Amino acid sequence: MGGCLSKILGFSNPAAAPQQQPLELRDAILGKPYEDVKLHYTIGKELGSGRSAIVYLCTENSTGLQFACKCISKKNIIAAHEEDDVRREVEIMQHLSGQPNIVQIKATYEDDQCVHIVMELCAGGELFDRIIARGHYSERDAASVFRVIMDIVNVCHSKGVMHRDLKPENFLFTSKDENAVLKVTDFGLSVFIEEGKEFRDLCGSSYYVAPEVLQRKYGKEADIWSAGVIMYILLCGEPPYWAETDEGILEKISKGEGEIDFQTDPWPIISSSAKELVRNMLTRDPKKRITAAQVLEHPWLKEIGEVSDKPIDTAVLFRMKQFMAMNKLKKLALKVIVENLPTEEIQKLKQKFTEMDTDKSGTLSYDELKAGLAKLGSTLREVDVKQYMQTADIDGNGTIDYIEFITATMQRHKLERFEHLDKAFQYFDKDNDRYITVDELETAFKEYNMGDDAAIKEIMSEVDRDKDGRISYDEFCAMMKRGTQRRGFASRSLAHVVTMRH
Repeated sequence: MGGCLSKILGFSNPAAAPQQQPLELRDAILGKPYEDVKLHYTIGKELGSGRSAIVYLCTENSTGLQFACKCISKKNIIAAHEEDDVRREVEIMQHLSGQPNIVQIKATYEDDQCVHIVMELCAGGELFDRIIARGHYSERDAASVFRVIMDIVNVCHSKGVMHRDLKPENFLFTSKDENAVLKVTDFGLSVFIEEGKEFRDLCGSSYYVAPEVLQRKYGKEADIWSAGVIMYILLCGEPPYWAETDEGILEKISKGEGEIDFQTDPWPIISSSAKELVRNMLTRDPKKRITAAQVLEHPWLKEIGEVSDKPIDTAVLFRMKQFMAMNKLKKLALKVIVENLPTEEIQKLKQKFTEMDTDKSGTLSYDELKAGLAKLGSTLREVDVKQYMQTADIDGNGTIDYIEFITATMQRHKLERFEHLDKAFQYFDKDNDRYITVDELETAFKEYNMGDDAAIKEIMSEVDRDKDGRISYDEFCAMMKRGTQRRGFASRSLAHVVTMRH
């Protein structure tokens, strides 16, 4: 990377040249002078947020055309390798430019606060949302969508790129039109494949991560596993490995506990060809796993016209919607539970928090968390500590407060005991009628400065299973006990490091 950067900057003597550069260029991550993105684009509403970036709608001043702008905050870029990650993300997007089903990069800008990546806007929504909205859904529909997904994976692999975070949320449609193009996004975890090199970074999302990734020894075959999980969900609405917690999911994937379910509905009416392909993609030994090119040659994808167009059970769409839920309500409920825990249950954790909070600000910065974990005997890498920080930081303000620390480190089963769930439910249920209404949700969220009207509607649709416009106590408890999706594996390890040394 250093040699490439020297060429970009035009250095004839890389060792001496930086001293001749302006300060802003020497500090630049992208290796070019700072430039204000707002000179070229008007930044609009937030479209979404991720590990260390926020994506905004933006309008090109000269043309009026709309794009997406990914703003990566430099305060979250701590180590040198993280600067490399940002450069690599841009390089990979440029390398894949022109491919029809890969989001196109338009331009990059950098200032002293952020790196800005302007890219094609995919305003048509997520893959699963489109499927759910259509209502009619068949095995042939699943095969048509999955062929596009595998075309994308094959292009990436043939061009020497491993995505490393394949999941439904990263497949977006370009517009709301019926014939909109499906594109893959978010190359923040992607890497260039090096022949013979095995990767060791622990990354991805719990339901989709391949077993060899958990062993920290993997290659591009891990993408095939992730795609296989997506195919499984496309056909039945839920993932092959399921548990009440992320920890349980990862343990099942790692150990291969239990056979993959092909018995319950709708699997009996799914073709044997589809089931064979899923098995070949979810082969535990990566050396024996089918390749992207071989997947595309499989009869199920080669002969889509022969695949059944009979509607799959509507329960599949319902399960798919439930599975994709983000459960903002769960995050807020956990904060409420922690605030009401008996003092004796959290005294030792409170002491750990106080010891780590060296500046007595009431919050933990990255540096305080890193130093505190080191004192507890942790030998974690910087990248792992940063992942723990991001997972624990529920409100995304860059620090961990006392409530977030307890939530991340306390054993989950203690947080989900009956009396705690009842207490949390009572907090939302202001009129004590044993139901949470939209107005009551809105009141609670405003109190914690979390969410907006759209989030409230989303939560209601996710949790209100009998669709009576309110959340019952049973629906609330079911939501709290369901497994959740989180990028990375931070909470598991953070809890282990802190609690095992009580």
